Amino acid sequence: MSADLEQELQPAETRAPWIAAQRERLLAQRGHAWLLQGPSGLGQYALGLSLVRAWLCEQPTEQGACGRCGSCHAIDVRAHADLCVLMPEVQMMALGWPLPEKAQTEIDDKKRKPSREIRVEAMRDAVEFCQRTSARGRGKAVLVYPAEQMNAITANALLKTLEEPPGDTRFVLASEAAHQLLPTIRSRCLTHTMAWPDADQAQAWLAQQGVDAAMAATALQAAGGRPGDALALAREGAGVAAWSQLPRNLARGDVAALAAFSAPDAVSALQKICHDLMALASGAPARYFSPADLPGKPLSMALLADWSRELVQAARTAEHPFNNGLMMEALAARARGVLLSGQRARARSPR
Repeated sequence: MSADLEQELQPAETRAPWIAAQRERLLAQRGHAWLLQGPSGLGQYALGLSLVRAWLCEQPTEQGACGRCGSCHAIDVRAHADLCVLMPEVQMMALGWPLPEKAQTEIDDKKRKPSREIRVEAMRDAVEFCQRTSARGRGKAVLVYPAEQMNAITANALLKTLEEPPGDTRFVLASEAAHQLLPTIRSRCLTHTMAWPDADQAQAWLAQQGVDAAMAATALQAAGGRPGDALALAREGAGVAAWSQLPRNLARGDVAALAAFSAPDAVSALQKICHDLMALASGAPARYFSPADLPGKPLSMALLADWSRELVQAARTAEHPFNNGLMMEALAARARGVLLSGQRARARSPR
């Protein structure tokens, strides 16, 4: 395998300096199960994959896997006999991990769509995998991502094996919403909270991924400082170029301000505006926008709380809106009403 192809098969964050530093710290510690937690975009999947690569590597170093041995190659081509990857089927397909033969056949035959949860059948296969002898003699590893996509039945199927893994099986559960996991799952793992890189480090890494400086700065702001999310935004380009103008454009009633976004991304962008307005109203700093991009007067917390709840509800149907055009118009109209409430409040205030 060429070095370029090997790097292409690995998450870009694997080579990020803040991921490397965390990997070295975790490899120096003992434990059969790690829970990697933190918000999206900090590299939970990249760190989890680099940990299991190091555990299974034939010539590991203190820094991680060698990247050259048969074990590393087997992981690179998604064919390691001692690695079990548990993800929603949609993510496994997106990241190039093969599905079990039965599941692939059902999807190919249009009997069902790829699952957006980690299926209990896959978990039962993983439990059976843990009972087997290691094929390569370096133990076995199970990577679960995102772990919050286990429902209660799936999580309970893992509990006994997670508490007393047979042989030399080790687990990495990587999560972007660890609070949604069962307490019994969390209690059986050593917890690692993902580190945030500083802005200079994140921008330098984005530049290495081919993102120009101006786009990197804007994408990082839109992602709240999370480099993985910033890279995805920069590559998609959806609404990033005009990010700072989005609140003003919505306040003017410009429905086209959301035209660059898919429905889920539009809801996410509005949630970020709402988050920053709530932060400013409570005296905290904004995260996704500069204060100058937002209404100058703090808005009613009750109004913002209502809007936040509406956006949470909209997010549940955003993947499959009944009518995308009408949904965008309704989202833009509601945003305009909220944003203009600050201007109306300023107009009524005594001079």
